[in-house]
Amino acid sequence: MTTVLVVEDDFMVAKLHTRYVAATDGFTVAGVAHTGAEALRAADELRPDLVLLDIYLPDMDGISVLRELRAREDGGHHVDALFVTAAKDAHLVREALRAGALHYLIKPFDRAALQDQLRHAAALRARLDTLGEARQEDVDQIFGGRPRASRELPKGLASHTADLVERTLRAHADGLSAAECAEAGAFSRVSARRYLEYFADTGQAEVTLRYGGTGRPEHRYRWIA
Repeated sequence: MTTVLVVEDDFMVAKLHTRYVAATDGFTVAGVAHTGAEALRAADELRPDLVLLDIYLPDMDGISVLRELRAREDGGHHVDALFVTAAKDAHLVREALRAGALHYLIKPFDRAALQDQLRHAAALRARLDTLGEARQEDVDQIFGGRPRASRELPKGLASHTADLVERTLRAHADGLSAAECAEAGAFSRVSARRYLEYFADTGQAEVTLRYGGTGRPEHRYRWIA
């Protein structure tokens, strides 16, 4: 279970974000803070895995909060940060990146956009936790690899989730079932199956059947593109 600290000065927006987090499988809200000082105290006490952090706070900006969180980190705990803010200044985006943010969501956004980023953060954290010595392909996956052209997806499929499913599938050369892909990538089985079927239909993945005991055979997917 990934624990999340929501940092937002608007009480109604904070409630909305907590609902989005609580509605995402594998995530729980550890606490809510409405100022930078509250965020720092809560992070020290609750030690969350991830902080949803606004830029505009009444006492200090969110980037300063993240830098202070980084300065306080010890060897046993590291917190990730995802900015959720109305700030559109490119300078702030650059500073958020330099401070170590995983991503930067500009308000307004829908629940699906936030949930995609939550799952990406959890998958990245799980990937790093399982690595001993990183290979270049591991690093490429973690940092996103080379820039790629945006893909055309059917209505209802999101590019970010497609990239996440692709990376998960690429990391398992022997192939995965939808259930295994969902577990490895920290997203729902239904979502995993939709994207895996899309990859199979477009020739980017091959699907084979594995027969076990009674019941229908298991579909297994392997990246081939």
